[in-house]
Amino acid sequence: MSLPVVLRPSARREYDDAVDYYQAQRVGLGDRFAARVNEVLTRVGRSPRMHTTVRGDVRNAVVAKFPYCVYYRELADRVEVISVFHTSRDPADW
Repeated sequence: MSLPVVLRPSARREYDDAVDYYQAQRVGLGDRFAARVNEVLTRVGRSPRMHTTVRGDVRNAVVAKFPYCVYYRELADRVEVISVFHTSRDPADW
């Protein structure tokens, strides 16, 4: 059974901004980025403990083919996405 995956408002903004950025770079690239992130979200909903813990109860999952990670935590009733994070940023930002 999968847990629902919920993005914090700040994570949703990061995700939306990245989709818009990639779409502006090349038509369809934003859609490919969105598909890769959705693959990660599906995977962490099914198996939230499969990725490495990076700080406390926060884990990260790499987005394939894009320089992004999804930082999240497993809660009793859902997976909470803290950040959709470009890997060139300082990790202290999230």
